Amino acid sequence: MDEKDWLAERFEAHRPRLRAVARRMLGSAAEADDALQEAWLRLSRSDTSGVQNMGGWLTTIVARVCLDLLRARQSRREKPAGEHLPEPVGDGADSADPEHQALMADSVGLALLAVLDTLAPAERLVFVLHDMFDVPFDQIAPVIERSPAAARQLASRARRRVRAAGPASGNDPARQREVVTAFLAASRAGDFAALVALLDPDVTLRTDRDGVRMGAPEEILGAQGVASVFAEYARGARPALIGGLAGAVWAPGGRPRVVFFFTLADGTITAIERVANPARLRELDLLILDN
Repeated sequence: MDEKDWLAERFEAHRPRLRAVARRMLGSAAEADDALQEAWLRLSRSDTSGVQNMGGWLTTIVARVCLDLLRARQSRREKPAGEHLPEPVGDGADSADPEHQALMADSVGLALLAVLDTLAPAERLVFVLHDMFDVPFDQIAPVIERSPAAARQLASRARRRVRAAGPASGNDPARQREVVTAFLAASRAGDFAALVALLDPDVTLRTDRDGVRMGAPEEILGAQGVASVFAEYARGARPALIGGLAGAVWAPGGRPRVVFFFTLADGTITAIERVANPARLRELDLLILDN
């Protein structure tokens, strides 16, 4: 296999994640495909002999291409071309990719994409890469030509604006707290039927890599499976406010070890994200509530 074939193989292996990044960055399937085509052209012209983390390196290339497109769009004050609809980060096959990290991605609906369109290009890039795909700030900083501290500030500013749109994005704080509180109460009581009733039949429970290393499965699909997890193993989860929205936290000795994010639609829970990454936990706006 020659070098070009090898690069093409590596690019295809990472394509699902790269396309998910571009979709969240640009809000357009057509522009995401254009960005990946440009990223491939840049890759084919680059010397990759010193690249140790191909996935991270490719993500950086795609991010730079997307940033250029966002800046060009802003200068022309254009709306993104093509179908402006969210899509899941990946199907079951994509989820097996070791780099599959998409915290919050399934909760990105049209309203939140509209909020992202109001962010400055650098803010949007930092928010998408860090908050949705867990890319560290020191990797993001060179893309926007700023320091990691400045990138962190941009993410914080973008996060505040996105949180302010909570009700519009389908996450009404009062309704979310009502449903999540009922779900945690059913979990503590071991009430399997009540848990299932609060879950969408196609609900997903996804766990980040740190949680998988702690022994949790990466993904569980369906109300029965997710309810079983909470009925048997998650009774110690405590209610919490995460960025102003209802969630849950496992905090033995008062120290947060695992956080659960909930996505709702039509009064039922459609997705749960289990996050155990220490760096992410430290950055959360987290308030543990009394049981």
